[in-house]
Amino acid sequence: MAEVLEEYVGRLAPSPTGALHLGNVRTFMIAWLRARSLGGRILLRMEDLDHPRDKPGAADGAIDDLRWLGFDWDGSCVQSERRSHYRAALEKLGGLVYPCVCSRRDVEAAQSAPHDGDQLRYPGTCRGRFASWDEALACKSAANAGQGSLSAQIPCWRFRVEPGTVVEFDDVFAGRFSQDVFASLGDFPLARDRDGAGYTLACTVDDVLSGVTEVVRGDDLLAATPAQILVARALGAKPPRYCHVPLVVGRDGRRLAKRHGDTRISALRAAGATPEEILGALAFSCGWAERGERVSLAGLVPRFDLSSIPRSPYVIDLM
Repeated sequence: MAEVLEEYVGRLAPSPTGALHLGNVRTFMIAWLRARSLGGRILLRMEDLDHPRDKPGAADGAIDDLRWLGFDWDGSCVQSERRSHYRAALEKLGGLVYPCVCSRRDVEAAQSAPHDGDQLRYPGTCRGRFASWDEALACKSAANAGQGSLSAQIPCWRFRVEPGTVVEFDDVFAGRFSQDVFASLGDFPLARDRDGAGYTLACTVDDVLSGVTEVVRGDDLLAATPAQILVARALGAKPPRYCHVPLVVGRDGRRLAKRHGDTRISALRAAGATPEEILGALAFSCGWAERGERVSLAGLVPRFDLSSIPRSPYVIDLM
């Protein structure tokens, strides 16, 4: 019998926490071209669960910018409309999850060794402490009465990680990656929401339910991937493949921000830039176009070559 080849399904996952900028578009361009060059499908998912940071109009603005640049997709969803799926996943995970009332300061104080970046190891302080989310919520609210921040008032769900839990996978771009999840993260957070509507759980559930076969995204999320793989496995699902590509950064080596100049697509549009100019510049950074060449997104499909993308971050500075 002839081998049945798996249909490629990728996704674009903008977030309405700010305007679409050149860094977002470069990664989305790679993801879109990866899918189209393989004859696959690409889905759009609006990741709008970070409510305190969501900006009014940002979701519509991102979609408008993407369409202006020439992106299309074969289906779409909005995470805030999918809470029932996350609730069902929490129920399926059962005893693998528990509510936690520890603040970031509590977790930082519990560190036994210095840490880098945003990832902290959680020692399991709240394991077995509460019988329910409501009990944890009452404890958290009483302890932090009068404090206005969401993190001060709401518990989070954590995923139990046992000693010796090591996740290894072959990243399509970054290569072999291994992480001792117990030693580096401990019981990691899934969501700060009763229904499980938070980044780690929601993204994992949506990738699985949407049939995503490969996730193309920035390599700042590489270290967060083992946690998502563990969650997918605990739900009885096959995790997608992952392809983490270098970010666009400023001259200081940090992710794009206002200090690097206005890299928003909306600002570039207002200044008279064309989609072909923007895509040509980003394609040049990937080795698919000459400097100054103007090219459409569709015109880049036959040029796409994952292996030609430089391994180091793309440095840009408009100041």
